[in-house]
Amino acid sequence: MSGGNFIRNIDFAQAINILDLVDYQEGRVVSRTFAQNAVMSLTLFAFDSGEGLSSHTAAGDAFVQVLDGEAEITIGSEDVVVKAGQVVVMPAGTPHSLKASKRFKMLLVVVKVG
Repeated sequence: MSGGNFIRNIDFAQAINILDLVDYQEGRVVSRTFAQNAVMSLTLFAFDSGEGLSSHTAAGDAFVQVLDGEAEITIGSEDVVVKAGQVVVMPAGTPHSLKASKRFKMLLVVVKVG
């Protein structure tokens, strides 16, 4: 099957367990980017307990799908606790940060153009 022009770092035409695509590493944040261009990005993350991302903004709306574990995400002045099976959306331009309260995996989709 041809393709792969837009999505990378993953095999095509195969059923894959997404949790197996990034491993937890002690004291680290691990990521695997599947797509990144002018209109969107798609990245899988694994955070060790206590690790996180400091406050920043994104050029687009950020959609987080929690795959494993638990984290606290601060969006503007709101704290949101997220767990496996949940999603949360962070609006473009709004400061947000994240801290893993337990080991935590998420799929992040940032949509930059509406």
